[in-house]
Amino acid sequence: MDYTGDGTGATLPLHWTGAPAGTKSYALLMHHLDPEGVTKSYWILYNIPATVTSLPKNVKDIGTLGASFKGIVGYEPPHSKGPGPKTYVLTLYALSAAPEITGPASRVTYDVVLAAMQGRILASTDLSVVSTRNLGTGGPGDVPPPRRPEGGKAAPAN
Repeated sequence: MDYTGDGTGATLPLHWTGAPAGTKSYALLMHHLDPEGVTKSYWILYNIPATVTSLPKNVKDIGTLGASFKGIVGYEPPHSKGPGPKTYVLTLYALSAAPEITGPASRVTYDVVLAAMQGRILASTDLSVVSTRNLGTGGPGDVPPPRRPEGGKAAPAN
């Protein structure tokens, strides 16, 4: 919960080992595939030095940030709509060279980084994180019950 829009919105702490020989840089992309099949990115961090093998919670000053699917530069904590589990995938790429990206961070999207990494990816690994909102419990992430019509009674349940 700490890493979602229902919590503090902190970035996840991560640690990795086993980079292939020739790794010069890393890139980290976090995305979710929505029910319509659209990829929504939540975190783009690239130009991570090859000497870095972990990111602390609320990482700062490591790598270069890109923009989320909403155009927000930096980590956008997931805040999914509706009940049920949602899967977010963090993919770490080991690169033979840093991606060559120009332009403002607000235009560095998921697709831009993927295209810039082509021909440089030595290896990648995925971490899937499943989040379920606490709908109907009165806790964070809860959605209020439907309102009754003005002056009326609650509609009968079907």
